[in-house]
Amino acid sequence: MAITKCKPTTSSRRRMSFLVQEITKKKPEKSLLAPWKSSGGRNNLGRITLSHRGGGAKRRIRIVDFKRKKYGKEGVVSAIEYDPNRSANIALLKYDDGKKAYIIAPQGIQVGDSVVSSLEPIKQKIGNTMSLKNIMVGTEIYNIELRPGKGGQLVRSAGTSAQLIAKEGNYAHIKLPSGEVRKVLLECKATIGRVGNVDWELVSLGKAGRSRHRGIRPKTRGVAMNPHDHPMGGGEGKTSGGRHPCSKKGLIAKGKKTRKKNALSNKFIIKRRK
Repeated sequence: MAITKCKPTTSSRRRMSFLVQEITKKKPEKSLLAPWKSSGGRNNLGRITLSHRGGGAKRRIRIVDFKRKKYGKEGVVSAIEYDPNRSANIALLKYDDGKKAYIIAPQGIQVGDSVVSSLEPIKQKIGNTMSLKNIMVGTEIYNIELRPGKGGQLVRSAGTSAQLIAKEGNYAHIKLPSGEVRKVLLECKATIGRVGNVDWELVSLGKAGRSRHRGIRPKTRGVAMNPHDHPMGGGEGKTSGGRHPCSKKGLIAKGKKTRKKNALSNKFIIKRRK
């Protein structure tokens, strides 16, 4: 997997780069697709609640198996595919009973490899899923559950991984990519390895059109607006009135902590992110 840069034939292609992905199949599996309608950032009343969204290429949801509940049955990787709804690639598994499933493709997995999910201790191989109590301390993991049986919620984006650093009582201590150390029940499952498509963050879109294809609309700076449109608007020239950087709704940005002091999950956090 590598990054390719374009020849500067135009001003937009001068900074444009593409990711050479290890995709083995272009068309997705029809039985694992679901329709998805873009909301354009509107709620059920038609009002914009999330700005700078709309348009973009039509997508369909790939039904990814985050729960991995086919215990003891080996799934053979038949293809590595692109998923427009996430930064990571997905791997198509085929089981002996004929059923198919998508999983998030870990780094280093190839077509023909076999993976398995189990509640019992098994070989710690890339792509295998098991309970945290059966995983060795120091192992890289991803797709981590927060509640047993709910499915993986943590560490699912491209190139990320967490580390199991300790076990104490009924909880495992996991160091997340942000640097936060969090307690998770030992009964929760996780997948061995690191999420693939590591070079995804190095891609430069190069032009506005590639953002529009992804459903991202243009953004107007708050300091360029009028006072009744944004808290940072108004002033003469580039003078914005000295207001601390904030959102359109007045939520302070750039340094102010916005986490609730009495959040229920505080008791599970051992060390804050940096």
